Amino acid sequence: MSGLVEINFDGIVGPSHNYAGLSLGNIASASHKGDPSYPRKAALQGIAKMRANMELGLVQGFLLPLPRPNGEFLHALGADRETDRALVAAAWSASSMWTANAATVSPAPDTADGRCHLTPANLVTMPHRAQEWRDTRAQLAIAFADPRHFAIHDAILPSFGDEGAANHMRFCEGHGAPGVEVFVYGRQGGKFPARQHQQASHAVARLHGLDPAKCVFVEQNPEAIEAGAFHNDVVAVANERVLFTHARAFADREGAYGAIRAAFPALEVVEVETDQVTLDEAIRTYLFNAQLLSLPDGGMELVVPDECRESASVSVYLDRMARDNGPIGSVRYVDVRQSMANGGGPACLRLRVVADPATVDPRFLMDERNVERIEAVVAEMWPEQIDPADIGNEALAKQVVEAREGLLGVLSLDELG
Repeated sequence: MSGLVEINFDGIVGPSHNYAGLSLGNIASASHKGDPSYPRKAALQGIAKMRANMELGLVQGFLLPLPRPNGEFLHALGADRETDRALVAAAWSASSMWTANAATVSPAPDTADGRCHLTPANLVTMPHRAQEWRDTRAQLAIAFADPRHFAIHDAILPSFGDEGAANHMRFCEGHGAPGVEVFVYGRQGGKFPARQHQQASHAVARLHGLDPAKCVFVEQNPEAIEAGAFHNDVVAVANERVLFTHARAFADREGAYGAIRAAFPALEVVEVETDQVTLDEAIRTYLFNAQLLSLPDGGMELVVPDECRESASVSVYLDRMARDNGPIGSVRYVDVRQSMANGGGPACLRLRVVADPATVDPRFLMDERNVERIEAVVAEMWPEQIDPADIGNEALAKQVVEAREGLLGVLSLDELG
């Protein structure tokens, strides 16, 4: 289909960004619980990453912070002055910044009706995230409003946990060509919850009208989940024909590769063995929570966090990979430390949507005018620092609300207020 390109929609880090340690199984989040956070710095780091992608000639979009603190969430819980601090913190959570969890996206070439389908993730495993999907859906319905090109679904019933694109991969000969969609699920019963349920993955595939012959369902390695890979995108990332993965990402490594290759024979696997980078080190540095981008010149670039450069084994591996003339030709390091401290790397911060940019509401597409306006609002209105004791503070709540309203105003998106 002509005009189709991959658009990365990054989440703008919200003004309530804080380290409450709400995410069980997310080791980085737990280890930074109670630390002061820096929302302004966090948002500017994310914007800088978006700018760098634009400079490569890539189409870049963004999604906005959700309303916080979420009074409706607290009201539904009958919250009062004695309410558990974790529930109050949940109402302040800026976790929607990780738009890899916003939805699962099936591009038009893959679907029976020839439209791009988006299903917001229900995120039911974690209370601070389960409150997001309705506001996320409202935003998606504006950004992708044209029913000729897009279909927006409700979230999967909360009986089955769905965590969105963080557990979904797509293989294709080009983003605008028909693809094979891979859904990665976990099994319950381990030390940490397996957030993506197999039935949720199957339900999304059916709702999107995917050809069963072009869908693959594989199990994530329970060992990876217990090591802190709470989503598949912490241990594997795909782009076009390439799967970049740790050797211990999947429960049945050869079975997973074989199932994908049976549906997509052109598969190229770039596998990192344990003796090259241990599973723990891969998760600590978020080597695989990277953006694997198709460049305008036909090459591929891997965008990884600065923490990868600071690891001896990871940096040695990446240097060698960039020299080896393989499918991944270059590596770029980015500073997203504020997001990383809460357990989200470059891949967590973006939702991949294959679409014609002309069919997307332009208010959600990044250009020089939008990026400058967003930076100005963030620099002026985002809190510089939030300490744990600040959560629930009325003055801070007022600042957070006004900051988001300021952003909506400059982007002419007041209907999301």
